[in-house]
Amino acid sequence: MMSHQFTNQTAFYKGKVRDVYYIGNDRLVMIASNRISAFDVILPRPIPYKGQVLNQVAAYMLNATKDICPNWLIATPAPTAAVGKRCEPFKIEMVVRGNLTGHAWRTYSSGKRTLCGVPLPDGMKENGFFPTPIITPSTKAAEGHDEDIAKEEIIKTALATEEEWNTLQNYALQLFERGKQIAAQRGLILVDTKYEFGKIGDEIYLMDEVHTPDSSRYFYADGFEERQAKGERQKQLSKEFVREWLIANNFMGKEGQTVPPMSDEWVNTISKRYIELYEQVIGEPFTPVDMSDEEVYERVEAYLKNR
Repeated sequence: MMSHQFTNQTAFYKGKVRDVYYIGNDRLVMIASNRISAFDVILPRPIPYKGQVLNQVAAYMLNATKDICPNWLIATPAPTAAVGKRCEPFKIEMVVRGNLTGHAWRTYSSGKRTLCGVPLPDGMKENGFFPTPIITPSTKAAEGHDEDIAKEEIIKTALATEEEWNTLQNYALQLFERGKQIAAQRGLILVDTKYEFGKIGDEIYLMDEVHTPDSSRYFYADGFEERQAKGERQKQLSKEFVREWLIANNFMGKEGQTVPPMSDEWVNTISKRYIELYEQVIGEPFTPVDMSDEEVYERVEAYLKNR
């Protein structure tokens, strides 16, 4: 997506997946592209409707959690666009884990029993539930990979004060609890997710996307216990299947590795999985909207002019 110039635009930032336009000194326009990233690398082919799925799931979840904490979203003037309040971000991601999977499992299976300073109980199986959800924060790297960080280090390096940390922790755990409730109503388990927060003045706001397939992992609840008992893989809805495909094709974002070619069939499969996640999580059919970049810009511009 080419970067556009909106009225009163002061800056532009191209993220891995989103294009962010700074409007005046207090608003943002975020346009979710069809780009897909894994292992901090943008893959070579866009995924049809992925941006729309992400934007609409995020808006749904932000609205469903706004009683827990204030969030940045003001409006969604187009299927792939969101307008919201501009916050000063904390340079940390609050990763909440309900189950031992992904990075946490890789750490655990290597024999380590702490992650980000959080003790992990012995005798757990892959994908098993933690006694209570844990928070394993990571630093938000401008370039390269995000790094695990412990609460003590966050406070010591002034990424957040102790008081801010307590608020972030409370918000993250309450949001995760709400996310689990929403997922359970749809026959899903919210396994893990990440939240980003920022400040406007002294108030802490939830930012960015919430409980989307890019920021979260879901398991199907039906048959979960049976699969665990048999040591079978869990059936999941997330971007993990893309990561698994890359790993199987010897790509983990390391130097010297190249992204395997993506066939039309594979791109279509990924698109269908994103749509499946939308329908499963929201509980409604997905209505794909084919809108050109120009039409999206026009919708956003019209919204900005009327505000």
